Amino acid sequence: MAHNSSFEIDPRSGFCRSNSIFYSKRKPIPLPPNYSIDITTFISSQAHRGKTAFIDATTGHHLTFFDLWKAVDSVATSLSHMGVRKGHVILLLSPNSIFFPVVCLSVMSLGAIITTTNPLNTPREIAKQIADSKPLFAFTTPQLVPKLAESNSNLPIILIDDQNSTNNIQAKIVTTLSQMMRKEPSESRFRERVNIDDTATLLYSSGTTGASKGVVSSHRSLIAMVQTIVGRFNEDREHKFICTVPMFHIYGLAAFATGLLASGSTIIVLSKFEIHEMLSTIERYRATDLPLVPPILVAMINGADQIMSKYDLSSLKTVLSGGAPLSKEVIEGFVEKYQTVRILQGYGLTESTGIGASTDTLEESRRYGTAGLLSPSMEAKIVDPESGKALPVNQTGELWLRGPSIMKGYFFNPEATSSTLNSEGWLRTGDVCYIDDDGFIFVVDRLKELIKYKGYQVPPAELEALLLTHTEIADAAVIPFPDKEAGQVPMAYVVRKDGSHLSESAVMDFVARQVAPYKRIRRVSFIGAIPKNPSGKILRKDLIKLATSKL
Repeated sequence: MAHNSSFEIDPRSGFCRSNSIFYSKRKPIPLPPNYSIDITTFISSQAHRGKTAFIDATTGHHLTFFDLWKAVDSVATSLSHMGVRKGHVILLLSPNSIFFPVVCLSVMSLGAIITTTNPLNTPREIAKQIADSKPLFAFTTPQLVPKLAESNSNLPIILIDDQNSTNNIQAKIVTTLSQMMRKEPSESRFRERVNIDDTATLLYSSGTTGASKGVVSSHRSLIAMVQTIVGRFNEDREHKFICTVPMFHIYGLAAFATGLLASGSTIIVLSKFEIHEMLSTIERYRATDLPLVPPILVAMINGADQIMSKYDLSSLKTVLSGGAPLSKEVIEGFVEKYQTVRILQGYGLTESTGIGASTDTLEESRRYGTAGLLSPSMEAKIVDPESGKALPVNQTGELWLRGPSIMKGYFFNPEATSSTLNSEGWLRTGDVCYIDDDGFIFVVDRLKELIKYKGYQVPPAELEALLLTHTEIADAAVIPFPDKEAGQVPMAYVVRKDGSHLSESAVMDFVARQVAPYKRIRRVSFIGAIPKNPSGKILRKDLIKLATSKL
């Protein structure tokens, strides 16, 4: 337990009465004593017995650890010769691929900054991120080049896959990743000293204000994240992870593009999620570990009899769930159907580099509804949102986190940074929680009003702003509506302008044309007026109550 020994800390809960801080009960993570180290060098220097780093689930194409580090060196050399320097931003727009980590690790080894974006995003959404982050180059696939071209960007493009003809692509293609990987690594390339506190990643997180914000994370944050992940999977067995979650997201980037490499694990990459492909991949490659989000877990329970008769999942040892705490019914339902598989859970934010709390055994997961114990070297406070007072055990308030994996701040957004991260390094998570007598965190509600659709975060304010641009809409509010398959779906309450006969389908189509599929409005209800408090803030709880009263 990391703490000042002069404080009296309850060994059961981790709570210190003298400063109202909860300390992690897990063994502290070691950070490198060397200040001048980047995340890529740190990972590549870790001793392990692993041989194969990545396997493409569809083609069977694989990269050994030797291939991986040679490719990273070659691509970094090429980028350096192309003028990429410390602090430059490089955009990566790609589905999951065994080459995704090659790009990330190469960029970060130079002290340059990787920014990723969702391949499902529209050209309009991508254009906003480009305008904000100002990347020097973009890595993308031939299929996604049109999205960059439509975003009115004159950004030089590096193609990740050059198997398709590039003759019909109307864009500024400067080279391909395979050409860069064939380049001999150069010891004479321009090298800048990269420090542990330099920026490594710029991931965009949806905010409740509607504007997506760039989360700035340092090499220190990523190293702390890697050490935490390695500590969770230090059993003396071979690990073969199935990569089902998107690599552009903190969950995928943390686990698959960086974290698990340091333990010598093999990562089997699915370019997109499809449950039967995932199951056949587990069988074909004898996968041992499966990270996923709760809706997939529920689908595995509901279809268990058919799944077990069709697929051999005997190699599977662990399922890791993130995105929302699991109920007793889900945990016990899974354990009953898949008796040799343990369920672990994790809680984290983009702003905490995916780290915050976890359950590391089935016994811990059976503390039903918990997000887990605080991650190693992480500290927490439970703060009353009204008074700002830090609260003790079993009291409900906003969860604040502090630790080595916490972000540096939001990209060129000091106002958003200061409202989320205070001067003492505490991150206000926006989650209403309590910590029980044994140090387990329980998430009760969200101060932030993000809708969780299949693990994706959908900001209501962004959709509301879009709805208000419709010529027949006077006012609108968007709320989460419970859904068995997706967790939550965006539902819109709409006030029509006088004389309008706008239909539900017209509202849904209007939004669908302008946003990524996961942000689409799935339900619409028309209302006379949107309930608001005296300061004009939408009373979402009233609308949620109204929407769910008919269930």
